[in-house]
Amino acid sequence: MNRIKFHVKKGDNVEVVSGNFRGSSGKILQVLPKKQRVLIEGVRIIKKHLRKSQDNPSGKIAEREGPIHISNVRLIEKEEKKDKKKETKTKKAKS
Repeated sequence: MNRIKFHVKKGDNVEVVSGNFRGSSGKILQVLPKKQRVLIEGVRIIKKHLRKSQDNPSGKIAEREGPIHISNVRLIEKEEKKDKKKETKTKKAKS
C-alpha cells in the first residue's frame, strides 16, 4: 500500500492561492487523498437540498463545505503536535 504524501494535513491553517475562492483561508477539516482534494472550514460553501424525512419533516437546505484541489492551497501554519516522549520524560523526572 503506497500512501500519497501531501504538503498539508488535517488541522493545518491554509490559504487558497488560486481559483474562485482565492484569498480565503481556514483550517483543513478533511483530506481526500484519492481525489487529491481538501475540505477547508468556511471555504466553498455549497447548498444541498434535502427531501422530507423524520429528521427534517419539512425538508431542508443544508450548507456544507465543498472540496478544493490540494494544489490550490498554501500552508500558513502547521498544527502543533505535542511530543509524547518529552512529556513522559518530564513526568518521570518530577515523580
